[in-house]
Amino acid sequence: MSTFQEIINKPIPVLIDFYADWCGPCKTMMPILDALKDVLKNEVSIIKINVDKNQSLAAKYNVRGVPTLMLYKEGKQVWRQSGVVSKEDLIKIIKST
Repeated sequence: MSTFQEIINKPIPVLIDFYADWCGPCKTMMPILDALKDVLKNEVSIIKINVDKNQSLAAKYNVRGVPTLMLYKEGKQVWRQSGVVSKEDLIKIIKST
């Protein structure tokens, strides 16, 4: 199993979705992220992290609310936002950072 550091150091952008099973807005994000993957295919890696099962990682990255999305490029965080984000906005963010 890869470590978080190995995951975010990929050569392509990595979108991290911190979520919880009980979270309504997180459920709203699921089809958005699926559609994003359909559009961008291998241009982005999307990783979902359950905050209830990974509490120490969520605490380390100061995740206070879910969903929290973070975008990493070459191991550096280039964008972060909590709440639901549209597919169109995510495409713009990924392609512009």
